[in-house]
Amino acid sequence: MNDLICGDNIEILKGLDDNCIDLTVTSPPYDGLRDYNGYSFDFEGVAQQLLRVTKEGGVIVWVVGDSIRNGNQSGTSFKQVLHFKDIGFNLYDTIIYAKNNITFPHKNRYHKAHEYMFILSKGIPKTVNLIEDRKNKYGGTTTWGNMTQREKDGSLKNKGKKTVKEYGVRYNVWNYTVGKGNVTKDKIAYQHPAIFPEKLAHDHIISWSNEGDIVLDPFVGSGTTCKMAKQLNRNYIGIDISQKYIDIAKERLNDSLQ
Repeated sequence: MNDLICGDNIEILKGLDDNCIDLTVTSPPYDGLRDYNGYSFDFEGVAQQLLRVTKEGGVIVWVVGDSIRNGNQSGTSFKQVLHFKDIGFNLYDTIIYAKNNITFPHKNRYHKAHEYMFILSKGIPKTVNLIEDRKNKYGGTTTWGNMTQREKDGSLKNKGKKTVKEYGVRYNVWNYTVGKGNVTKDKIAYQHPAIFPEKLAHDHIISWSNEGDIVLDPFVGSGTTCKMAKQLNRNYIGIDISQKYIDIAKERLNDSLQ
């Protein structure tokens, strides 16, 4: 509990109890887009262990994209999510991680500025705290006249007047500014080749877990998920095969306590 562990994630996951993890937020290496000190991983083996350790009603946030090789997109993201479904997870939601700036534009394609964030659940999610930060144009006003709703039998039911909330539930495209200095202020984090924004981890942790829950990242990298879990009063477990990355993550967590 509240630990960062260096080693093979499948072997370490095998040491965890069945049905012990409330939420996993992770972004695995994919398509060789980054050099993770030469390490690779067994996707299907990790997926099977995640199914075992995730609680009933628990959620996995799987952040992944696709590479382009010889003019052809890999489809890695879709292959992986379909495998998760095949072994028993539900694809509860698909959220687009939209980047407000890009690093590698392609001269013959529309510039890629997104990754997928697949929300996979073991059964029906036990925790759903939808973020309401989308400002409504008519927030605070009262609808004119009486609202009606079409019933199953075709009749109209009077729902009365309604006051529009100032903020509504956000859409399923989440925008983040990426690049050095934007995803985190922790300079040491940029020694890792691929880090996602702290705000991204924050938003998923508050959406799919509660205080005191256990949050896992089996590809912990620079430690973003665990840092945000700690700040949000969740427990955490982070795993990485690279001692260098574990050391970076530990330093970030220690600094966050000061």
